[in-house]
Amino acid sequence: MRYIVLVWLSCIFLSTSAIGQQPQQVENAVSRSDQELTHPPKALDDSAQSPVSARPDTEPKKKKRGVLEGIVIAPLPISSPAIGSGIIPVVGYIFHPSAKDKLSPASFVGVAGLATNNGSRAFAIEGQLYLKENTYRITSVFARGNINYDIYGTGIATGLRLPLVQTGQIFFGEFLRRVGWKFLAGPRFVTGHSFITMRPTSDSTFPIPPEIGLHTNLTSIGARLTRDTSPNRFYPTSGTYFSFTSDFFSQTLGSKYSFQSYETKFDKYWSLDKDQILAYDGYFCATGGTPPFYGNCIYGTNNELRGYTAGHYFTRYMVATQLEYRLVLPKRFGLVAFGGVGRVIPGGSQLSGEKKFLPGGGWGVRFLLTKKYHVNLRADIAQGRDGHTFSLGLGEAF
Repeated sequence: MRYIVLVWLSCIFLSTSAIGQQPQQVENAVSRSDQELTHPPKALDDSAQSPVSARPDTEPKKKKRGVLEGIVIAPLPISSPAIGSGIIPVVGYIFHPSAKDKLSPASFVGVAGLATNNGSRAFAIEGQLYLKENTYRITSVFARGNINYDIYGTGIATGLRLPLVQTGQIFFGEFLRRVGWKFLAGPRFVTGHSFITMRPTSDSTFPIPPEIGLHTNLTSIGARLTRDTSPNRFYPTSGTYFSFTSDFFSQTLGSKYSFQSYETKFDKYWSLDKDQILAYDGYFCATGGTPPFYGNCIYGTNNELRGYTAGHYFTRYMVATQLEYRLVLPKRFGLVAFGGVGRVIPGGSQLSGEKKFLPGGGWGVRFLLTKKYHVNLRADIAQGRDGHTFSLGLGEAF
């Protein structure tokens, strides 16, 4: 399910770890999008708030909280090694379904688009509701578009790449309930269809995946367990984040392929002082059954380690861990330095045919767009085993 989300969602939404990084995976974008914004942006200083990934430190005080509270309009830049550079225009409403509910974060409904210089085009409609004093969280997303990307060869095809275009649509729904100790848990549902074709290429020796030229339906049911104790999802300074998801695709549900997908993510944050943060990120992905190539774990799609272009490694199992040092500078600027290591473990007839350790590291510059929620514009340069990448986006990598 990783690349399904990559292709249809993550390119479209701004996730806490997502804008412009890969696509952020919208799995993450959707799962970590606790929008506690209660005022619309008025200028650049208050306008860069991601409609899909916010958790401010404290909710601004208001004398009266109405049902409709504001409009978000944000033309956001994206620069991704996988899909190129472009823009993600976002329009949305921030509101509270009940004026009597003083505990729930603000809910959000909105529309986002995607246009990049490699020809990728897409749009998405999302809604996320917080109800009954933050007891329930309901998320729904519909996305449609065409995404251009490359897959890279291994073995005798090393050095070759196959340019593809994947067209389709997807619907995602999730219902979570608070179960104690700040945990939320509940079911999730994904259904969609796509068609993959080749773009013009001079490489005639690249092994063509069997999914090329086929109309594919994929449907799954699954579950999520998550816990977040960080005070501000835009710029976490303390606390932890944990998420475990499982998705089960089955032909009995109408899916062309039967397989399973599992993902676990854990982040921890330490404040060294008011201007210095140390952040840790750990990630694990696994698939079972017989997924299509884009249903496997895809290295480089969710900032699990920067320095890698999505499309090089499609694997059965993947693990990555990294540290990032964040420094706030005067005049709204900031610097980060990061490094880590990952490992891919293929299985069956997957495109990546060998186990590999994949280290990565680099540095980045931050520019503070809004002091109110500490939302940064992010620019990162990273070096991996196969080369380097540059990414531009909104918010921190994790």
